[in-house]
Parts: sequence; C-alpha cells; structure tokens
Amino acid sequence: MAKELFAGQKQDRYKIIIGRDAISKKNLALLLKQHKKVLIISDNGIPANIIKKVTSICKTSSKIYSILLTKGEKAKSLENFQKILNFLAQNNFDRSDAIVALGGGVIGDISGFAASCYLRGIQFIQVPTTLLAQVDSSVGGKTAINISAGKNLVGAFYNPKGVIIDTMVLDSLPKREFKAGLAEVLKYAFIQNRYLFSLLKRNCKKIMSMDKKIIEEIIFESIKTKAKIVTKDEKENGIRAILNFGHTFGHAIEAEGKYQKILHGEAVAKGMLIAARISYLENLISKKDLIDVQSLLEAYEFDLSIDQYKYKSLKPYILRDKKIKGGQLNLVLLNKISNAIVTDRFNPANLSKSLK
Repeated sequence: MAKELFAGQKQDRYKIIIGRDAISKKNLALLLKQHKKVLIISDNGIPANIIKKVTSICKTSSKIYSILLTKGEKAKSLENFQKILNFLAQNNFDRSDAIVALGGGVIGDISGFAASCYLRGIQFIQVPTTLLAQVDSSVGGKTAINISAGKNLVGAFYNPKGVIIDTMVLDSLPKREFKAGLAEVLKYAFIQNRYLFSLLKRNCKKIMSMDKKIIEEIIFESIKTKAKIVTKDEKENGIRAILNFGHTFGHAIEAEGKYQKILHGEAVAKGMLIAARISYLENLISKKDLIDVQSLLEAYEFDLSIDQYKYKSLKPYILRDKKIKGGQLNLVLLNKISNAIVTDRFNPANLSKSLK
C-alpha cells in the first residue's frame, strides 16, 4: 500500500505519494482533473513505456502536449527554458493549465522553473523517475537551470502541486544511476536521520540488490526527513541549508569536469567525505565518526578518490556557492553523525587539507 507524506506550508502544502504502482489513474488523474491542458516534459532517457503510461492516464482528463529534451545536465539550459516558455505561449496555455515533470532531477528542475515563471506561475506535478530525484530534488520546491558561470545559479523556490513517487520505475534505472541516487539517501542519514543511518548499515546487500521493500522504506525515511526540514524553512534561510551537506565540494567537482565526467550523486559522495574530513579537522567529530562516514560510503561502493582534485582549481566554483552570505562561505559540517550544522567559523586552511 502506498505511503503518504506532506510538505509545504498552508496554501502551498502538497502531498507526496510513495509506493509501487503509484503512477495510477487514482493518483495522477486526481491532480489533473481541474486542468484542461497539460504539458508533459520528459527526456529521451525515460523508457517509452513509462511516458506512454503517464500520457495515457493524463489523457483521461486533459488535452496532452509533450516536449522531449535530450538527456543530461545540459538540458537545464537557457535555450531549453526559452523553448518551453515559447511552447506554452504558442499553444495558449493559461493559469488553469499545468506541467507534468516526468524524469530525473534535471527535468524536475527546468520544468518547475518554467512553471514558476510562465504567466508568473502555473501549477506543476513532479513524477520523478530516478532514485536521486525521488529522494531529493522532487520535494522541496527548488527549481533551477544552469548558466555558464555554474550549476543552479538561476531558479526559484516554487512548490509542486503534488509528487508521485513510483518505485516500479526504478526497475529500468541503470545500476550506476541507482547507486548515485543512494548518495542523497546517505546524506539524510548523516545530517539528521539516525534510524536511516542504522537501516543503511544493516541492509547494504538488500539495498544494493534493489530489494523492493527496503528501497521503499529508505525512500520514505529520506523524504520524511526532507519534508520536515523544507516545511520548517521553505526558502533556505536557516536549517534547510543542512540539505547541502557534501554539495559545496560536490558541485565544484561536477563543474570542474563540465558535468560530463561524474554523476551528481558520485560527486556528492566525494563532497560528503571532504565535509566529514573538515568536520574532523575542526574537532567537531571524532576519528571514529569520520571512519564510520567513510566506511558507509565505501560499503555502497562509491569511488572516494579525491587526490586528483586540488583546492586551487575547485576554489572558483566554491566561491559561487549559494551558501555564501555577505561574502562569507558557510559550510555544512557534522557535529556528530546524524547532526549537521551550518557554520562560517572554520579554519580556511582545512578546506585544502581535507583534499590531502
């Protein structure tokens, strides 16, 4: 049976449905019954049967339009953003119409940003198809596109109307992408959810073999943690920043490789190890805690080699980090396992030391 959670405040509150076969007429058509037109935005990496299923359900209540982007981080471009907006205008979409984001985090980000901007805001629904999008980017209302200066530098906080997380779609997900998504699950364990940390330690083999029952449980625990945090702090003015654990260095590693050499989750795994090392160098966590973080990352077979990265080459990207306030970089560090903090009080020398 599907599980349900809620995120968002007051009129922006929305339901998150998690379960096998969650993509159903009952769940999706219910969200679309007030919308005469629906634009389904997807990419050519999504299996045709999933697109066909969603399209078929949407057709029962709405007139369907579709845009298929080319898979990859480059899809989150100004060019594609403009393409979506022009398509909506040319087909006379109005504020009573909606967008369905069917895909991974890239599709969710650009679809949500287009929805937030067109006519100053139309509704959109998240139907994430990757583990990373299911446990992270589909919930919380962060939308964005990339520009040449960096990733996610242009965007908006804009909540979806609803989120449908169907664990069935993970069956067709490449193993590498599934494993990359686990990085965000590990993040929730490291920053706040001690039960999830224990769950991940005890069930590594089951999770890596994609046991359906345990996968649904780790998705639920991840989303429960994120929903709690983003509902408290919708626009990242406080506690929400801890969700960026590992991302300051992770985004820099991605950017240095021009988003071609490494997947987001793989970069975040390296970034979490670096952040844990800084936490240790700052005397915030013990050597045992640092070993526990590294051991869990290794158990899930992440490549944790970081000696090829130099702080000097990563620094320009780090200095564009969205957590910089008043010219001061804020880091998300661990005070202990399952207890993250945000601080601007650290020894800058430890940033470069953490890469050695």
